[in-house]
Amino acid sequence: MKKVTAGRDALGDFAPKFAELNDDVLFGEVWSREDKLPARDRSIVTVTALMASGVLDSSLAFCLLYTSPSPRAA
Repeated sequence: MKKVTAGRDALGDFAPKFAELNDDVLFGEVWSREDKLPARDRSIVTVTALMASGVLDSSLAFCLLYTSPSPRAA
């Protein structure tokens, strides 16, 4: 899985600790646990939770564009 640096890229200067926790803990340790829940299933849960909560803004659009599972080889 590609290392996520979105927190550092967007907030590194303003909130370095938050950026570290976002990138290293949330995405580095929690989100990347493929043995616990595959990325495909996590994406489905995330999109479902956003829709059920009524979050239909850029957060949902981001998830639909960037967290969709990669196509499988036929």
